[in-house]
Amino acid sequence: MTAPQIVWFRRDLRLRDQAALCAAAENGAVIPVYILDDETPGNRKMGGASRWWLHNSLSALQRSLAKHNSRLILRRGESAAELARLVEETGAKTIHAIAHYEPWWREAEKKVAQDMDLALYDGNYLMPPGSLTTGSGDPYKIFTPFYRAMMRALPQQSPREEPSLTLPENWPKSDSLESWTLLPSAPDWAGGMRKSWEVGEDAAHAQLADFGDRVSDYENDRNLPSIDGSSRLSPHLHFGEITPAQIWSALEGHRGEGAETYRSEIAWRDFAQNIIFQFPHYPDGNYRDRYDDFPWRNPNRGHVIAEELEAWQMGKTGYPIVDAGMRQLWATGWMHNRVRMIAASFLIKHLLIDWRHGEEWFWDTLVDADYGSNATNWQWVSGTGVDSQMFPRIMAPLSQSEKFNAADYIREWVPELAALPDKDIHDPSGDKRPHDYPEKLIGHKEARERALDAYRQMKGE
Repeated sequence: MTAPQIVWFRRDLRLRDQAALCAAAENGAVIPVYILDDETPGNRKMGGASRWWLHNSLSALQRSLAKHNSRLILRRGESAAELARLVEETGAKTIHAIAHYEPWWREAEKKVAQDMDLALYDGNYLMPPGSLTTGSGDPYKIFTPFYRAMMRALPQQSPREEPSLTLPENWPKSDSLESWTLLPSAPDWAGGMRKSWEVGEDAAHAQLADFGDRVSDYENDRNLPSIDGSSRLSPHLHFGEITPAQIWSALEGHRGEGAETYRSEIAWRDFAQNIIFQFPHYPDGNYRDRYDDFPWRNPNRGHVIAEELEAWQMGKTGYPIVDAGMRQLWATGWMHNRVRMIAASFLIKHLLIDWRHGEEWFWDTLVDADYGSNATNWQWVSGTGVDSQMFPRIMAPLSQSEKFNAADYIREWVPELAALPDKDIHDPSGDKRPHDYPEKLIGHKEARERALDAYRQMKGE
């Protein structure tokens, strides 16, 4: 019997359109492996919300493999070391894996390849990060030309079918998923997530089918949090339960602004990976160096600022649309995209708190917390990024709330305001403001002036 083949799963928890799995299945018996590695990522190990999703996604993958009479081998520890042990235990010839582009995974892949036969495949993005270059041969730094180039170069390739699997003669030892204690228990704060999400590959495709019925309205509905016309595919994409190629293929027959806008957003995900491919530590510092001198209000240097950061985190800023978004995030591990921008802008420009504090909070609380996308979006809002809006463009959360008809969204997530009519709920004032709802941390006009003064100070004006 030929030597078994190891498939090293990470953020690619699926059986369909899984290039590494297909290649392994063609070459011998398949041993699927997932390693819970909290050592290799350093300070970038998965946050609490992501770990909840991971547990459920691995459970779904186990059920899918069981249909092939196969199993998922679970190990915990440093990836290269655990893979070396598995190779020794099983006599496996090759480790097959989907390529990942976070800096710690790139280093881990190099380490594995030094001592073992590692075969890497594309599959988590429409195109491999770094493969699109400008006329001068450099990777793109601006999204619009990147997207145009992608649309010209995008290969026409059908997603792969789920392969048949040959089983090994002997299985290596495996941890139990429950022993990893990925689910919260003391306290169990995941009730809202359980109500909000179905997890796994089958759930991802069901969500895609639902979105396909609504995609024609996406251009308008995506901005309306009370309707929530978003695809809600982001955590499924992040954990690789579905691929962008599968989504692209499913939307092939859809035309119109809604479908085109969504395609551009899938491409933005590729763009974010293209950025961290060029700048591996992009989430840790300003791309534009001059913002290193920006006079941020540091929560570590004053209890008032720390209290304001906590008020933002807990949805108690006194701005209903911001508070609704932050409470939705805490309860469900997800926030409507339009509200993400509003909440991020509020932290950065109303409170003048460094964007990295927000990025860190989202990393821990989002079920779709993605190293590239999270940082790219935060630096876009703050004006510090490689491709970003200008800092002086300051969102007005109260008018944004009214413009995008967020009244019912606020009622759902800020129950103190649920009884208010639409005309008052976006900015309740005077006796319209319930006694149990906090006052604004700062007025909009005052915050805007303070932010512009700080910007001018940075520029030396």
